[in-house]
Amino acid sequence: MAEFTVALAGNPNVGKSTLFNGLTGLKQHTGNWAGKTVSAAEGSFDYNGSRYKIVDLPGCYSLMARSAEEEAARDFIRSGAADLIVVVCDATCIERSLNLALQIIAETDNVMLCANLMDEAERKGISLNLPLISERLGVPVTGISARSKEGPLQLLPAMEKALKEGLHPPKPESTSPEYLSRLAEEICCGAVFSGPDSLRRDRQIDKVLTSRVLGFPIMLVLLALVFFITITGANYPSQLLSDVLFKVQDKLIGFCRSASVPEFIYEPLLLGVYRVLAWVISVMLPPMAIFFPLFTLLEDLGYLPRVAFNLDRCFKGCHACGKQALTTCMGFGCNAVGVTGCRIIDSPRERLIAVITNSLVPCNGRFPALIAVISMFFAGGSGSLVSALLLTALIVFAVAMTLLASRLLSATLLRGVPSSFTLELPPYRPPQIGRVIIRSVLDRTVFVLGRAAAVAAPAGLVIWLMANISIGSGTLLSLCAGFLDPLGRLIGLDGVILMAFLLGFPANEIVIPIMLMAYTAQGMLVDYQGLGELRAILVQNGWTAKTALCFLIFALMHWPCSTTLMTIKKETGSLKWTLVSLLTPALMGGALCMLVNLLFYITSL
Repeated sequence: MAEFTVALAGNPNVGKSTLFNGLTGLKQHTGNWAGKTVSAAEGSFDYNGSRYKIVDLPGCYSLMARSAEEEAARDFIRSGAADLIVVVCDATCIERSLNLALQIIAETDNVMLCANLMDEAERKGISLNLPLISERLGVPVTGISARSKEGPLQLLPAMEKALKEGLHPPKPESTSPEYLSRLAEEICCGAVFSGPDSLRRDRQIDKVLTSRVLGFPIMLVLLALVFFITITGANYPSQLLSDVLFKVQDKLIGFCRSASVPEFIYEPLLLGVYRVLAWVISVMLPPMAIFFPLFTLLEDLGYLPRVAFNLDRCFKGCHACGKQALTTCMGFGCNAVGVTGCRIIDSPRERLIAVITNSLVPCNGRFPALIAVISMFFAGGSGSLVSALLLTALIVFAVAMTLLASRLLSATLLRGVPSSFTLELPPYRPPQIGRVIIRSVLDRTVFVLGRAAAVAAPAGLVIWLMANISIGSGTLLSLCAGFLDPLGRLIGLDGVILMAFLLGFPANEIVIPIMLMAYTAQGMLVDYQGLGELRAILVQNGWTAKTALCFLIFALMHWPCSTTLMTIKKETGSLKWTLVSLLTPALMGGALCMLVNLLFYITSL
């Protein structure tokens, strides 16, 4: 069987990853914003008796190696490892893609062009004379729509023909940007026809969504709507899942007792490891299963790059990169994912700023605790709408703290001038709802949940041991809480709350259960029946509005979870910057809580 290596190259957001998924069957995540693919992915398939290895190169606009993406793509192309380079272009603006295609042709003969998004071009009134473009460029050109089921298959005959016949395109006389731009314009002249209204709709929508007056209010309304749907929709399934999992626990305990299994064997496993895992799954799974698809729909629609556009001025004013707005959005789902997404930022200085400050926005694991405390102490029983609005206000505060931290870092540890970048606003596209839901559940929900469970399981064992090992008159858990109590009181909390945050380092979802376990002096995580019962327990243990407010601030701004810290260490390769990432949110959160505590003390005099 003949084997061929085919590389997919192209600008960001032209559908390379979608084409890759369609060809290989792999479920690599794709998104409707520039810079989504930041590393090469590989897959393979068989066609007409040959094996094809497909490499999805990072999206880039040129091979001038001004960024990590450009350098990776250039090095792979120059290595000669690919038998064929397929340059994927956006059919709605093919002239822009030709600049990269001409650079690749200058590097190798084995090149063909794939004009993707032909359906979108037709919808916008744009028609392409592909044979004429092929004749002028000197390479095969095929038009497809990769988002359709049959689209990727239309490319295969052209790929097979190009590999068998060989290619010898004419080389450009120069690779200077000016010459290549002029050549791309000449190639498209008389071969691309655009209707007068092809971009009118998108521009009209952008006038509203990116306007200085309405841009931010619309962002806040959409954010509040997403939170409202998440809060409302997750309540019942979360409780149902919790009931099922804890009934399974009871059955397992009954089985162990009937089988005469010693308590010292099954109690740590069932009341420690299993109970923590049950908490993490029941608390995280329902809201993630709602939040991630909604977030992905906005991404697929093309709205998230508009969010970045709106926030660009804010981040640039803090001497950071506007792309940080994108990584901040990623952090709402999972801070570790947001840290990984910082690869799209070219400047090492600005990338570090984005990495260090990403944990200042709450991830999905912190939302349940934030929602619970807001509903109990500040929503006044008004329901999900008020809770969603208050949570939105808290998120706005978190973004403001992110901007403040970015400015402080750029003025101290990471001084520099903000770099410029090109942010491509992709066209608005109808989201593929079924595919979005499946991918958001598989790629994000299950992935994040699995990672949280992996770190929560050993944490459950440690917490159970601390709650059941006594030293003198108290358990290790109570002794630790007593030791931390002075510091906790200083920042408006108490020792139990501070200890819960420390023990919740592997998974933020278990902070409240640990608090309940310590408050009720039980040797296992405690389940509660509704927010009313939880509020009663907290009030009995000295909670006030001040405690709740300081809890919200500290839950919003404290050290990253273990998974995020490991990701930071991997991305930066530096223990120093990992420690800075640990201390920055913790010190800011502690300082703010101390200030709130002081203000409450002064006003009470």
